[in-house]
Amino acid sequence: MKIIEPNLQTQAIASQLLLVPNGLDEGKLMSVLGSIFTHKVDYADLYFQFTKSESWSLEEGIVKTGSFSIDQGVGVRAVSGDKTAFSYSDEISERALLEAAAATRTIARQGAGRVKVASSTQPGPARSLYLPRDPVLSLDATAKVKLLERVERIARAKDPRIVQVMAGLSGEHDVVLVVRSDGVIAADVRPLVRLSLTVIAEQDGRREVGSAGGGGRYDFGYFSEELLEKYASEAVNSALTNLDARPAPAGPMTVVLGPGWPGVLLHEAIGHGLEGDFNRKGSSAFSGRIGERVAAKGVTVVDDGTIADRRGSLNVDDEGNPTQCTTLIEDGILTGYIQDTLNARLMKMPVTGNGRRESFAHLPMPRMTNTYMLAGDREPEEIIASVKKGLYAVNFGGGQVDITNGKFVFSASEAWMIEDGKLAYPVRGATLIGNGPDVLNRVSMIGKDMKLDPGVGVCGKDGQSVPVGVGQPTLRIEDLTVGGTG
Repeated sequence: MKIIEPNLQTQAIASQLLLVPNGLDEGKLMSVLGSIFTHKVDYADLYFQFTKSESWSLEEGIVKTGSFSIDQGVGVRAVSGDKTAFSYSDEISERALLEAAAATRTIARQGAGRVKVASSTQPGPARSLYLPRDPVLSLDATAKVKLLERVERIARAKDPRIVQVMAGLSGEHDVVLVVRSDGVIAADVRPLVRLSLTVIAEQDGRREVGSAGGGGRYDFGYFSEELLEKYASEAVNSALTNLDARPAPAGPMTVVLGPGWPGVLLHEAIGHGLEGDFNRKGSSAFSGRIGERVAAKGVTVVDDGTIADRRGSLNVDDEGNPTQCTTLIEDGILTGYIQDTLNARLMKMPVTGNGRRESFAHLPMPRMTNTYMLAGDREPEEIIASVKKGLYAVNFGGGQVDITNGKFVFSASEAWMIEDGKLAYPVRGATLIGNGPDVLNRVSMIGKDMKLDPGVGVCGKDGQSVPVGVGQPTLRIEDLTVGGTG
């Protein structure tokens, strides 16, 4: 067998948790995989997973809800050409595996499908982007409650206009083991924590919301006093700024996007369009355009799953391939797509380590990890000073994107009008409307201040959700349509 693993400790944890208690060993797993090949298939794999998670939420000064869950199971997949047969079980045993394999063979005979049963890559260098720890055990219940109460007190103390505080804390301990028909075994132990904070400020009968938070692949010890102060300041400042906001104007104008979380626009409007499955099927605005200019000079976009401790990072993806830093757009030229094993093989392109799935009960597909634009050579203050009149979008809320044409609509949760090179006043109700590929060509200035988001991103695709990261420097974009209320 070819072992892909971050370190020996990770491999041991996965084996002791997923295989040994269930009477499984390497020989039995290879026998199960062998049974799938009684029908003509190109490839097969087994995906074992154990996930322990919990969450707590505070509202009106009281921790009102708490949840804890343990989920485990195995997914069995067989691939033949462009067809995939898949079955899964929440029981991990040799019998369940053989039944899942039999169901997969049945699907393979009858056509692609998905059923629940029983209640080409070389090994990469050893990697440990995060410690194989269990966040759920890093603090006891009392300490977790106190953590939420502490961030609430800090937020309320910032300003008397704060009338309501809501906070949430979540942690996850995820252990995965991938066994493949090409002889590869890969394991990963993935911690994940997140703290979210929302405040409501009231003044003269008007209420506005501000939010902040963050996390990553740490345990709960990550949330230091300094970090709680930072989250509270950001949330409160956002809410108070919005109290003074005027209605946003509408029409085409110069827009400056702030660094960090505004990169979610890049993720949605451009990133999804660069995923291999959409391009293989010809449904993306970027299909067949490798080697062409798709953005202004200076625009370089990468997807990087190798950044230590980041929310979107993985030692190996959910197909057992090492993650990597993939350049998607270089100096404005489209250079590649985000690929899983299936789409890379069919497109005759390299696997990029982007095969991801929500759980053992889901099929992998090409998904982003941490997607961001590289820094440029301009000072952010210089970019704002260059704008005679325009909009500065500091933060974003929700948005919608059509990947077939790249059209998007995003709402700004915090924005300012720029007049004569200075931030004049905050505005509310601003939405950005445009086309992803078109917007890339309207980038005229790129800041030095590339920044990643604080660790809050969740990406949805085809009904599956996975943690991701986004980022960008300050950007100046010409003639972007702004929908406003003024």
